[in-house]
Amino acid sequence: MESRAPRVTWAAAPPRPSPSPAAAAAAAASARSRARSVARSAVEAAQTARGRRMALRGLAGSGPGSRGLLDEAGAADEEREVPAVVAAGDAPEDVEEDEGRNRGLLRWDGFSAWLHCVCVVGFDLELGQAVEVIYPQHSKLTDKEKTNICYLSFPDSNSGCLGDTQFCFRFRQSSGRRVSLHCLLDQFEKDLPVYLKKDPAYFYGYVYFRQVRDKTLKRGYFQKSLVLISKLPYIHFFHTVLKQIAPEYFEKNEPYLEAACNDVDRWPAPMPGKTLHLPIMGVVMKVRIPTCHDKPGTTQIVQLTQQGDTHISVILPTVHEVDLFRCFCPVFLHSQMLWELVLLGEPLVVMAPSPSESSETVLALVNCISPLKYFSDFRPYFTIHDSEFKEYTTRTQAPPSVILGVTNPFFAKTLQHWPHIIRIGDLKPAGEIPKQVKVKKLKNLKTLDSKPGVYTSYKPYLNRDEEIMKQLQKGVQQKRPSEAQSVILRRYFLELTQSFIIPLERYVASLMPLQKSISPWKSPPQLRQFLPEEFMKTLEKTGPQLTSRIKGDWIGLYRHFLKSPNFDGWFKTRRKEMTQKLEALHLEALCEEDLLHWTQKHTEVETVDLVLKLKNKLLQADREHLPVKPDTMEKLRTHIDAIILALPEDLQGILLKTGMT
Repeated sequence: MESRAPRVTWAAAPPRPSPSPAAAAAAAASARSRARSVARSAVEAAQTARGRRMALRGLAGSGPGSRGLLDEAGAADEEREVPAVVAAGDAPEDVEEDEGRNRGLLRWDGFSAWLHCVCVVGFDLELGQAVEVIYPQHSKLTDKEKTNICYLSFPDSNSGCLGDTQFCFRFRQSSGRRVSLHCLLDQFEKDLPVYLKKDPAYFYGYVYFRQVRDKTLKRGYFQKSLVLISKLPYIHFFHTVLKQIAPEYFEKNEPYLEAACNDVDRWPAPMPGKTLHLPIMGVVMKVRIPTCHDKPGTTQIVQLTQQGDTHISVILPTVHEVDLFRCFCPVFLHSQMLWELVLLGEPLVVMAPSPSESSETVLALVNCISPLKYFSDFRPYFTIHDSEFKEYTTRTQAPPSVILGVTNPFFAKTLQHWPHIIRIGDLKPAGEIPKQVKVKKLKNLKTLDSKPGVYTSYKPYLNRDEEIMKQLQKGVQQKRPSEAQSVILRRYFLELTQSFIIPLERYVASLMPLQKSISPWKSPPQLRQFLPEEFMKTLEKTGPQLTSRIKGDWIGLYRHFLKSPNFDGWFKTRRKEMTQKLEALHLEALCEEDLLHWTQKHTEVETVDLVLKLKNKLLQADREHLPVKPDTMEKLRTHIDAIILALPEDLQGILLKTGMT
């Protein structure tokens, strides 16, 4: 039988006329030679790949000190262009790192699992903002990245942030940067919810900024920021870490920072679903990172707190969520419209008085469509010095799909052509409720001094859910705690998002080929094409009206969504998951075949080719974390071993040297 794709073709060869004995012997010798040549080439490639894989395995344990080199992206391994191990830098501790490699460990593996580096940004009268310290010292940042960190780590001068201020920013990683393989945890990524997975193109910066009067300084103020640079979007967690270490750092300086980083280096890996105890400078934090298997909208922290650990200083109910109601409070009457704008990936600007307000509001907006991931760019705090400033403020093309948080009055003029602008005042402390803002026309937005409001001409597709609005307003009147209001608002957004996405999930599941169409001797079948009109027809009987009481133009909302970056990102993710499922089912079908019997009817060259393809299947399953049954991989290894043992001894030796089984 012919295969659909050229990568797996194990069909029986057609009958050929019988050659003479001499010709047969020569052909056999030639075939045997080709088989050995193929096998030797495979050995060389496999030894290189095996060395790389062995270097990149590790960190499967969860206790302090159980660290190892971490798995890097499978695509890089597949391309065979990435060095076996790329250290975090030129590393002054050469001897220590050499010993680490022999043990399968590196000095800063534990630290790199959580952070890229820690920066201290100060203000120099001649240079302006400058990076004073980068720790660990071997951490690599390009000049462009350092410049971005400098400007993003300080509030704009008009913000007037006296005392201590915390906020978050996000910036693009420089192109051409060498990826540090051991600092990524791809083996844990598969268990994370999609909205918590790292974006390899971006860093997060978590800032603790202090500005206090100091007459001993020429400028009259002490101004400094302690900044954690990480790939992980664990906003609440890293803000809590900074609260623990930043105040003392400003008193004790570098030795204290070095001790804190050493504590982080002893942390277990950020493994989803596991209760983690993370000691730092005398405080033990207890956290649990969510998994993709958790029921959306729930937390396991209640179960954790019942254990009554006496040594726990801080228990975090979440690693990533912000105080949703506090951020939406000034605009909660328009929260459903804002949910639509975020869902559709519309260009959106948040103009706020300080980086704290802008970053919290942007992060709350991104979070409101959870468990969907927001696939466009978002910048919790954006300045005129940002390297993407020109790209995002140009008038020569339509505004990009991005959410920006800004504080500089200059943006009121620069971004006045953007279609949706949220202007907010100071966020009130818990218990204080600001006046509700109104939806206003864009032409009324002249400067940042304009009154708070949502400036847009957007007409929502869905009718407002008056019931939830009354519930929130009643909570305001009764002075219900902000945490309780956030629970109500988060559940409302979750139910709205789920009602929207369930029909899409149901339709996409129907694109999956039937299991009976999977043949071990053909490439896995392809998914059916997503047809928008076919999907629209399913909404009449199985649309969101089955789970949501909200009325409106759901069809129009879906049509708009199908053209958005969020749909594109969501569908690519689902297509990848389903393709991997087909690959896994294909593996299982192979395991059920009598492969040894197949080899008895085929030449040595074809048998060697089969062995190599089966081994590549094993590698793919391991590299891509295919959802195979536990015994499938073992069955396939048994098949491979049986086939190899049936070959001549010299071929056995060559194939067994690959070490892939």
